[in-house]
Amino acid sequence: ADALRSLAGHRRQQMWEAAGLRRAPALLRGAPVDEAPLALPAAPEGEEIVADYQSTGLTLRRHPLQLLRPQLQRRRLLTAEVLRACPHGRLVRHAGIVTMRQRPPTASGTLFITLEDETGMVQAICWPRVYERFRAVLVSARLLGLAGTWQREGEVCNLIVGHAEDLTPWLGRLAPTARSRDFR
Repeated sequence: ADALRSLAGHRRQQMWEAAGLRRAPALLRGAPVDEAPLALPAAPEGEEIVADYQSTGLTLRRHPLQLLRPQLQRRRLLTAEVLRACPHGRLVRHAGIVTMRQRPPTASGTLFITLEDETGMVQAICWPRVYERFRAVLVSARLLGLAGTWQREGEVCNLIVGHAEDLTPWLGRLAPTARSRDFR
């Protein structure tokens, strides 16, 4: 996760050099090695972000959704920052990485979801009838696209879910590492 970048260069070069420090197999121990050191190119930013999440569960680089923002904009999926300025009752669309799901027994089947994008968090509320319709998506998606009504009461804002879509494949190799906290 770049802890040794100033000492050993970028991650690909570090891994290559570390692999070269292993002791040679018995058959090759006496063989002379006469080759120039290999200089690997740095990984693309997306690959670095995936590696950060795999090693530490987070990244100090750009948020993964910043890399996907052009695709999200084409689908008219708003950022958390834009949603904060929306008036009560507006129909909106948003996508974010699911950071938490809660379906407390005292909420009569209502699901509460927290989504994160590069600009902040969005709280979503999914009533039981909508939950039943989109259950498979709502319980498994890592990157969740939602459409619904923006609810604003003072500073408290929620997206009332009307439709849900699993956009997890857009995360590529990051998907398995982007885990949410799910509570009952």
